[in-house]
Order: sequence, then structure tokens, then C-alpha cells
Amino acid sequence: MRILRAGDHKRMPWKNGKGETVEIAVFPPDASINDFEWRISMATVAEDGPFSIFPGIDRTLAILDGNGMVLDVAGSSPALLTTASDPLAFPADVPVAARLEDGVITDLNVMTRRDGLAHTLIRIDVDGGRTVRLSPSTCLFLCHRGALSFRRDGETGALAAGDALLIEGATATVLEIDGEAKCYLASITKG
Repeated sequence: MRILRAGDHKRMPWKNGKGETVEIAVFPPDASINDFEWRISMATVAEDGPFSIFPGIDRTLAILDGNGMVLDVAGSSPALLTTASDPLAFPADVPVAARLEDGVITDLNVMTRRDGLAHTLIRIDVDGGRTVRLSPSTCLFLCHRGALSFRRDGETGALAAGDALLIEGATATVLEIDGEAKCYLASITKG
């Protein structure tokens, strides 16, 4: 279990050069944008336009902040994503165009290499104490807003806004959390 502090997240340009990504975690740890097995990042989208193409990659996107974005994924009907929407999964190797609803947004992206991995992304609102089930996999728990304390297998800690907890090789277990926060849980499994 490792805490990844918001101030330590890596900033880098988008693959298409039209924006900036804040990389929260990547595997292998020294992987580039072209050879990662999995990657979790946040991006600010300030203008309409195409998404970068990532061959062989599956992607899930959630809106963290802003008034929403319409995604036009090739082969699907356009989908409006807002902060209240469930995360949207789609292949990252097909054409995708984004149109902002009303101003800049920030999104959360989870990407995995299709030929060996699969992933899920869920939103978790924390209001007091609760237990979150972890799947037997690699899990990243992101505290987007607010703050919380956590406990797992006798280890304790705290997350502030933007911090994440990376649990690699988790066995089926639970994470006990307490606080007021808007969070996301990404689970990455061999698939």
C-alpha cells in the first residue's frame, strides 16, 4: 500500500500535444505514453477536439469538474458525461471527438492494455464511516474532493484532495474509510 500525494503527480503533455495530463500512476513505473500496461491520469480539457488514439488500449473516463462533455465514440451514439454520470468505458483505439457543454472540464482516465488486462472505475461518495470492498487486483483509490482517513489490515493513513492510495496485488479484502469526500476506485485485473 502506497500513498501517492497530489503534489508528486507527474505533469506531461497529451499525446496529441493539445493539453496537459496529470499522471497519478502508471505501470511499469518508468513506462512512457506509448508502452504502459496501465495508466491512471487526470486531464483538463479546454477546447473541443479529437482524443488521442492509443492502439490496443481500453479506456474509462469520468468527469471530475466542470459542466460536462459530449463524447462521440465511433460506432456509438454521442454520450453526455457530467460529474453526476457513471464513468464511460470505450476503446481508446477508435476515433473519439469531444465537445464541451459549457466551459473547461477535468476528467479522470483509466487505461489498460487490452491483450492482458481489464479494469473498472466507480465513484464512491464518503459521508462518515464506510467499508469499500477491494477486488483481488491492483487498486487505486483517489480522493478527488474532501479528506478522509483509511485503515486496511492494521495500516492507517489519511488522504487529502488529489491524493491517491495505490494497493498492488491486493487480495480480496476491505478498505475502511472515514471522512467527507468524493472518491473514485479503479481496479485493474489480469484479463
